[in-house]
Amino acid sequence: MYSRLLSPPKGKSFFLFGPRGTGKSTWVKTIFPEAVYLDLLDSGLYTELLAQPARIRNYIPTDRERWIVIDEVQRIPELLNEVHRLIEDQQLRFILTGSSARSLRKRGVNLLAGRALTYSLHPLTSVELGADFELSHFLDYGGLPSIMQETAPKAYLESYVSTYLREEIQQEGLTRNLGAFSRFLEAASFSQGQVLNVSAVSRECAIERKVVENYFGILDDLLLSYRLPVFTKKAKRKMVQHQKFYFFDVGVYQTLRPRGPLDRPSEIDGAALETLFLQELIAYNAYLNLGYTLFYWRTQAEREVDFVLYGEKGIKAFEVKLATKVRQEDTKGLKAFLADYPMAKVYLIYCGERSMRDDGIEILPMKACLPGLPDLLTQS
Repeated sequence: MYSRLLSPPKGKSFFLFGPRGTGKSTWVKTIFPEAVYLDLLDSGLYTELLAQPARIRNYIPTDRERWIVIDEVQRIPELLNEVHRLIEDQQLRFILTGSSARSLRKRGVNLLAGRALTYSLHPLTSVELGADFELSHFLDYGGLPSIMQETAPKAYLESYVSTYLREEIQQEGLTRNLGAFSRFLEAASFSQGQVLNVSAVSRECAIERKVVENYFGILDDLLLSYRLPVFTKKAKRKMVQHQKFYFFDVGVYQTLRPRGPLDRPSEIDGAALETLFLQELIAYNAYLNLGYTLFYWRTQAEREVDFVLYGEKGIKAFEVKLATKVRQEDTKGLKAFLADYPMAKVYLIYCGERSMRDDGIEILPMKACLPGLPDLLTQS
């Protein structure tokens, strides 16, 4: 297993959320090898605890120093009431993994009222991969840990999309119309890195708008997508209002995105490069507890910046370009942003070789930027 940047809390129960396939179970078993492990994907255990959640006490060891892991806890939300009591009455320590905090909250489940911290696990980052990171491979296949051991990564991703993004979502009762949901996933892939127009997606896949809105909600609930709001704090210009959409992993996006003779490779590859960079930003923000909120910036005059990070450490703005050379028009969005927010640190990330500066803009090659990105984000 690659060493992950996530550090567990000391002596306090916690939730660990993340999409399927990001390595939650592997991480827990590696960091807590002596823990009691209860996997709710085990059909027998699932059936037993679903019928009577209180039976979980039968699996609790007498040694209170041992951790208890409940994997895929969202499958039986009622277990959290029992966990709550065991934490209160016996001071036991739990690790509760799952793929959706939002789905638990939607069911009115008490997430232990502050008695457990909340962490998240994301696809592998370039820093975690170290010498094994290869930009072209990551752009094609993404950062799901199993990809790094697969001799046929494309087939693995196709299986992931088929068995999880379609079939398991149906089995969990989130949608009954598998054909419609499959059409939606393909249509949504055309929105990767774009301002989201739900009506356009609805027309593309021939599904009612309200159903499409529900499908996007499913992706959000299962941590399979991100939607970035537009940055409007003390805005001096008229801004667009809609969110920007991304699937959570560049490999998943590449697998879902249909290709035809009229598709321009630059459109697909540009969205892939943005997705890769966003994955890095989200992971480091979570693992290093940086406290940024992520946005994008776009005026009605179509000046745009891909990513804006706002928090106690200030404002940082990033524009990501697939090009190997920087053109004057590539910096227009950042210059407009810097004119409105002169206190911001702004960066143009591109696929060339040289680091440069241009009117307050740091221009960095992608390959040179990625290893130092955690330090760059940590700086005030």
